[in-house]
Amino acid sequence: MAKIDKLFQSLLSSSGSDLHMAEGQPPKFRIHGRMVKVQHPVLTADSMREYLGEICAPERWKHFHETNDLDFAYAMGDVARFRCNFFRQANGYGAVFRLIPAKIKTLEDLNLPPVLKTFGNLRSGLVLVTGPTGSGKSTTLAAIIDYINVRDARHILTIEEPIEFVHQNKRSVICQREVGLDTNSFAEGLRTGVRQDVDVILVGEMRDLETIALAITAAAMGSLVFGTLHTNSAVKTIDRIIDVFPAGQQSQIRTMLAESLKGICAQLLLKTSDGKGRVACNEILLGTSGLAATIREGNIGNIRNVIQGGGNMGMQLMDDAINRLLVAGRITGHEAYMKAIEKSRFAAHATAG
Repeated sequence: MAKIDKLFQSLLSSSGSDLHMAEGQPPKFRIHGRMVKVQHPVLTADSMREYLGEICAPERWKHFHETNDLDFAYAMGDVARFRCNFFRQANGYGAVFRLIPAKIKTLEDLNLPPVLKTFGNLRSGLVLVTGPTGSGKSTTLAAIIDYINVRDARHILTIEEPIEFVHQNKRSVICQREVGLDTNSFAEGLRTGVRQDVDVILVGEMRDLETIALAITAAAMGSLVFGTLHTNSAVKTIDRIIDVFPAGQQSQIRTMLAESLKGICAQLLLKTSDGKGRVACNEILLGTSGLAATIREGNIGNIRNVIQGGGNMGMQLMDDAINRLLVAGRITGHEAYMKAIEKSRFAAHATAG
């Protein structure tokens, strides 16, 4: 048992999601979105080296000291997995550990909109799950991949940095590749993936032009591609994808995106009004002929109208979803105001709760 496992066990018993460690400070847990100080001596260089070095393979420890950054996953037996990020900061060592539940939750377990199952039923196209860091994108994508795995016999490839949720083969065959170990980059994993008779590809992060271009191309070639971006609405997601390309290529990309984009699920996690947890809130955009025309014509501002007009299909705007949680008493007025896109709509609730 590694020394740090005691901190992880304490995190689990506290229902926390993250462990933060920084030289010169005591450890802290993130519990239901709030940072909580742990009763523990201030971390020194020696104690940090002991905590971090024990769970890190020698070659990775060497790489960390050469680059000052490291991402990998650590399994605490069969109890839990953690996404680990080591870094250097002004006072020395730093690290953040994100809990990855051992059991993959279903879409029903997560209380996510049932319309997300339609993404798993697709045979081709591009589907994006977006949101800020810590909003549960990986958890939602794992649930969708598991939905496919349970229902269909398909070849699924995931390209991740690091591998978070570990999928067992059910009806599908799943190949999980880790950037830095099994492939050099997301782009390289995608480039080779399209030659591996793959039905479904999960790209852990679409962070650069090459990866985004290859994802759109793979979707256009007939694969079902899932990806993530750090955007909090459908409009900003489409803008981000198009803007990453040089001006001379944007018309072509709009055409390709119009044909391949099948859906966007933007996700936020909001603190519940009882202070005992967090609840997911989603904006949903589905691929329709109206959406395709809107993207092709560059009329991105019309996407809100597409979503509002598609309510009977399961589409919804983020602020409408936030308002439903507020009316139901699930979140406070202050939380609604803080997470809303159009804050003026919730200005009267800004100081409530």
